[in-house]
Amino acid sequence: MKNMIGRELDKIVNQFYEHQTHTPDVQNLIGDSGTLQRLISALRQYITDLFNKEIDLDYVEHRLRIGLVHKRIGVDPKLYLSAVNYLKVTLSETIKKNISDQNYAVELSDILERLIEFDVSYVFDTYIRSMMNEIEIEKNKSNMYVNDLESLVQERTKSLKKMTRLDPLTNLYNKRAFDEFSNRLFSDAQQRDEPISLLYIDVDNFKEFNDEHGHEDGDSVLVAVSDSMRGVSRSVDLCFRMGGDEFVVVMPSCTKEDASLNYIPRLMENLHTIRNDISLSIGVAQSGPQHYISNTDTLTRADKDMYLKKKKHAEASNKQPLKCVVTKK
Repeated sequence: MKNMIGRELDKIVNQFYEHQTHTPDVQNLIGDSGTLQRLISALRQYITDLFNKEIDLDYVEHRLRIGLVHKRIGVDPKLYLSAVNYLKVTLSETIKKNISDQNYAVELSDILERLIEFDVSYVFDTYIRSMMNEIEIEKNKSNMYVNDLESLVQERTKSLKKMTRLDPLTNLYNKRAFDEFSNRLFSDAQQRDEPISLLYIDVDNFKEFNDEHGHEDGDSVLVAVSDSMRGVSRSVDLCFRMGGDEFVVVMPSCTKEDASLNYIPRLMENLHTIRNDISLSIGVAQSGPQHYISNTDTLTRADKDMYLKKKKHAEASNKQPLKCVVTKK
């Protein structure tokens, strides 16, 4: 058998590639004569191994490499199977032509076919595993892209949400944010059985100042007030611009007395280091711990307290615009 295959080897290989090179897709894969010669040499070795080589680990690994190579160079599975089937037919016909005992020839052909199918199973196992690895890689890439996209969307959404909560001029929280955040702060204070205070701040005679000096200088006053509020507030305090020249500070774990005696003097001192032509009317109200009221009721009380202060400022300064007068209740 080995000698017979050796004699017929060139004929088998030539017949095989004569048939293959008439298939356009195969021609495109082969490309040039150098590649064809390497393929012819590889097929000669494969056929020789079929009839001579022991089936061991090296034999199996070689078949696995064949599958990997075919996958890498882009051989379509149907082309590979078609070529293998043609090779089986060619080898079977060669055996039947050269062995007089046809029953024995058929038996040998069946054995050879099972051996080739054994090889094909390893080749395709590697081929499929390689495809699955590529699919998994692409899946991971897709998941990473989706995760990155989700993170970007979340970041953009967070940024947009933050923008809707901030006053563009002062970069303090706006009234919309007050409605959202203060309710939670007041609820938390009640749960902890702690006081919470609210300051309502208004710039005295701001309209007159704005009309006389212009909106640009008026804006600089608002920015100075907001910067001073940030400068003296604790990390737990939240500062808001409610609109126009009105500001609010919500101070958890702080009494009205502490806010009046500590926060307000520091606020005015800080403000006057920036500019000394600003007078503020500041009302203070407290909720808890003996009796709790809502954030809106506390805001209303602080607003009323602020107007009492403003009235005193107006009487004391005879309505001189933006003179530095601070009154504490």
